[in-house]
Amino acid sequence: MTSREEWIAGARPKTLPAAVAPVVVGTSIAYYEQSFRPVVALMALIVALAFQIGVNYSNDYSDGIRGTDAERVGPIRLVGQGLASPDAVKRAALLSYATGAVAGLLMVVISGFWLLIPVGIASVAAGWFYTGGKNPYGYKGFGEIFVFVFFGLVAVVGTTASQTGNISLFALLGGISCGALSCAILVTNNLRDRAGDELVGKKTLAVRLGDRGTRELYRTLILIAYAMPVILSSLADGPEFAYISLATLLTARRPLMAVQNGATGPDLIPVLAATGKMLLLFSLSLAVGISASPIK
Repeated sequence: MTSREEWIAGARPKTLPAAVAPVVVGTSIAYYEQSFRPVVALMALIVALAFQIGVNYSNDYSDGIRGTDAERVGPIRLVGQGLASPDAVKRAALLSYATGAVAGLLMVVISGFWLLIPVGIASVAAGWFYTGGKNPYGYKGFGEIFVFVFFGLVAVVGTTASQTGNISLFALLGGISCGALSCAILVTNNLRDRAGDELVGKKTLAVRLGDRGTRELYRTLILIAYAMPVILSSLADGPEFAYISLATLLTARRPLMAVQNGATGPDLIPVLAATGKMLLLFSLSLAVGISASPIK
């Protein structure tokens, strides 16, 4: 029988900052725009966490039944390592998605922003078919696009729009920053697994770009993320204290050096955790800077 600790590990808690970060940033933008709605923000957080966990379980299930998780370096794989049955992991994924769907529906009813319903359906479909179905796009190198769109743009813009009723440039820029750092988490994960993925025919972007190209992509994503607060602060009507988040660039030093110096396999596991921490600290500081900025 699968233990509670194994289920928690299978949910991959180190990836959860990718769910929290965009909600925090999106809510701070709503606050700056004088439209903060705490109940709607709470529902958005539940949706984000539930969908992230759902994606993690569904990936575990789909990779496991394909046999592509048999030999991995990173966190435990419930199906691939025989710790839980495929059906049990599939049910956990569906339960997670269902939890997010209920919270999302409540968020829509409260906010009246009905456009979020098709967006939510698209998010679930994208999460499932990342590694699921007959032709998973995650096996073709499109995973980073999914993460950037749904854990960056959609998450931040959706969180803000559900509270303000409109889509703003601020939310789009915040979405780019969160999406870029969330992508950096996936890039680290795929760089770690690159050799194994290549052996089983899983053509992630890391496999396609090769070792050097993937490391350069990691650095580029961090640069893009940290450029956004500068742009936000420089806008005539933007939150002028958004640049405060640049202080967290110090947290990028170690993971950047590890990637620069050629860390591979198990040595990239701390980089994965550090990148998640960077995303969380960045988003929190960006949210503080935005919220503290005087209204223009």
